[in-house]
Amino acid sequence: MVFQRDGKTMRPVSEGNKHKLEDKPACECGIFGMYGNRRAAEYAYFGLYSLQHRGQESCGIVSANSVELFAHRGMGEVNEVFHRRRILKNLKGSAAIGHNRYSTTGSSVEANIQPLLMANQTMKMATAHNGNITNSRELKRRLEKTGAIFQTTSDSELVLHFFARSKKRGTLNKLIDALSKLQGAYCFVFLTKDRMFAARDPLGFRPLCLGRRARAWLVASESCAFDIIGATHVRDVQPGEVLEISPKGLRSKFMPRRARQAYCIFEHVYFARPDSRIFNENVDKVRRRLGHQLAIEQPVDADIVISVPDSSNTAAMGYAEQSGIKLEVGLIRNHYVGRTFIMPEQEVRDLDVKIKFNPVRGVLQRQRVVIVDDSIVRGTTARKLVKLIRQAGAKQVHFRISSPPIISPCFYGIDMPTKKELIASGKSVERIRRFLGVDSLGYLSLKGMLQLSKHPPSDFCTACFSGKYVTRIEKNHAKNALG
Repeated sequence: MVFQRDGKTMRPVSEGNKHKLEDKPACECGIFGMYGNRRAAEYAYFGLYSLQHRGQESCGIVSANSVELFAHRGMGEVNEVFHRRRILKNLKGSAAIGHNRYSTTGSSVEANIQPLLMANQTMKMATAHNGNITNSRELKRRLEKTGAIFQTTSDSELVLHFFARSKKRGTLNKLIDALSKLQGAYCFVFLTKDRMFAARDPLGFRPLCLGRRARAWLVASESCAFDIIGATHVRDVQPGEVLEISPKGLRSKFMPRRARQAYCIFEHVYFARPDSRIFNENVDKVRRRLGHQLAIEQPVDADIVISVPDSSNTAAMGYAEQSGIKLEVGLIRNHYVGRTFIMPEQEVRDLDVKIKFNPVRGVLQRQRVVIVDDSIVRGTTARKLVKLIRQAGAKQVHFRISSPPIISPCFYGIDMPTKKELIASGKSVERIRRFLGVDSLGYLSLKGMLQLSKHPPSDFCTACFSGKYVTRIEKNHAKNALG
């Protein structure tokens, strides 16, 4: 089995600096697939644009024309990697899959850019993956003992090795056999020269949607990727479901079902775009309900409500609606922030927040301000924001968070700091309040958050808030993250 890679390394991101500018859990990855349209690669390009928020380190598209696979991949965002129209013209065929990457397992280097390509004596296959395989080290050791050679440090490569070794008959059955070896969170899209496959893990951690445009079938991490190309959202790919899309149409098979689901609640809180529909619910409506419940649980006497744009905009609307406090635009976000140098001097380090946000003084002066945000991770960015808002003339500053305190790292595809770096894992709410320098601090309760979905609470994974993991976590992996 041979793995192929291409693309040009532009600006690899060092592992140690990922969180320096963004004190948030980092995005996972975004995947897209289209089958049955001669402009499939072009539509994949636009789909990846819509999913850019899920990963900005690298991206790629692989297409197929029933005879051959064509690939283009590189480090950087979609507009950087696909910077010439001829690149898309060279991606021939009526099927294509695409990937936006933020590394959670495996470093951010050229070899790990997806979609990955595999070639053996009988076929070529490309795959793109969103999630994190929690038994990856164990599986890799097992394969290496039998002679397997890994070309990447990404856990996504595992499924291709197991597929190549499967004794089952037929590509669909081989894929199901390979996927059954994996534990953790995964959504995959696969492409051969004449077929496309999509799969979601049996617990359903990450979202995966099925769409239609005329006679073409599509899959994507979020439904917003369908909107940009005029496609219709059909339904979710179900937990444990594996789809085969070919000239014969759509075929569905299931891996062994689990007794429960484990949808990532943080997708609703922060990751997904508000205009997406995931887990059979509109993200915007869920976030608005989070804001309503936050105002009920954590009321405050104040003059205005502002959000930390953009992910908390909808929750702030909900808080304002429920509380009756006027919603204002108190922070302006610069959407054109690129990669910046991190200098050692404190006065320059403080510029990272000023580069991204600027307070609206005319709104904030002499006001009692409620800041609504979706989460606090380390607390460093929140602390600097509070300082900016006070310098802009706010009389009081109250912080409200539309999720519970994050006390544990995620092993299911979200890049978070270690447990000891999470401010809520070792500090009480009162100590966090003093650290942030706010007049009051209030989080949404776990119970309050879980009651706002149409799904029962047991259908969600809340490990980052509760510390209770749904699957077994490898010992070395857990030791590194939990500290």
